[in-house]
Amino acid sequence: MAKYEDKKWFLAVLGSVLGLGIILLAHYGNPGNMGLCTICFLRDIAGSLGLHQAAVVQYFRPEIVGIVLGAFGMAVLGRRLNLRSGSSPAIRFALGLIMGVLGLVFLGCTLRMIIRMAAGDISGYVGFVGFILGSWVGISFLRNGFDLGEGTIIRKGDTLVLPTIFLTLFILFLIVPQMFIFSEEGPGSMHAPIILSLIVGLAFGAIGQRVNLCMSGSLRNILSIGDFTAAVPVLGMFFTLLIYNIISGNFAFTAYGPIAHAQHLWNILPMFGIGLASALGGGCPVRQLIKAGSGNGDGLLTTLGIFVGVAMAHNFGLTSAGASEEAIGGPSAAGKIAVLVSLVVLFVIAFWGVAAKKNKEVVSAEQSV
Repeated sequence: MAKYEDKKWFLAVLGSVLGLGIILLAHYGNPGNMGLCTICFLRDIAGSLGLHQAAVVQYFRPEIVGIVLGAFGMAVLGRRLNLRSGSSPAIRFALGLIMGVLGLVFLGCTLRMIIRMAAGDISGYVGFVGFILGSWVGISFLRNGFDLGEGTIIRKGDTLVLPTIFLTLFILFLIVPQMFIFSEEGPGSMHAPIILSLIVGLAFGAIGQRVNLCMSGSLRNILSIGDFTAAVPVLGMFFTLLIYNIISGNFAFTAYGPIAHAQHLWNILPMFGIGLASALGGGCPVRQLIKAGSGNGDGLLTTLGIFVGVAMAHNFGLTSAGASEEAIGGPSAAGKIAVLVSLVVLFVIAFWGVAAKKNKEVVSAEQSV
């Protein structure tokens, strides 16, 4: 694969494979206009473990297990284990927690945003505008010196922790399902066959690890240096989904799709925050999960933050309600406050990171005199 991995046509093919996997998941039972969503599926897993009590979103999603194991396997085979963990672990955890909360106000991660856009969901495009703006602001902070500190080498054994945890839970899910909570209605009750879910997850994790799949990183390269290479797999996935939706009659420009809402300010602001958090934290939610599976300690901390954030969002009533014929849906008052507080915290983190970097440079300059 090495001789092809830098060719755009090959990256587009791999992106198309990801799109086909998402189509299969949706066709065989996963929630409509979703297929695969890292934030939503981590939320469902949290519910299946009893970490929140929202009865309609509780199911142990094999896709997440597959992504972690697929990323780990590809990292091992390609000798690409990311044996590093950076400083500021509390900040990285906080960035993940914020991503989790904001994702459930928008009702999806960056991956689901792309899936919604490919179906003609206008609320997805509105969220994409917010994501671009947030990424641009985050890139501006990076250009001004934002830094969370230098990474350190971790032991190879540490990389086994997350794959082992997920593999153990998956085995228990298969042989002792009564240990888990299952939704009887709602999105949590909609799922593809277990083996298909696992296979698609494995492929997604392996390909994502190989091509460094990241919505935030793609935008960073485009906005910073005009390089579209990292965006090619994303575009391949998007156009595969778009073509399928058009051919199957599933494409329609609507204000909102299934499990989405039409309060567009509260689509823009959460995705602005996710764009900003992704830029500051080194990757979008999808990328953080893949990094965690590849042995990266920063990705692990951020993913754990997302996991806590999605559970907290349901426990404290911060999530949005999907729109219906009777209502436009959207977040509660508590959810709106959570979004605004999250944005304030993100800007505090951003300015702190810039100031910390500059102070370090001043100290280094003084010591060298």
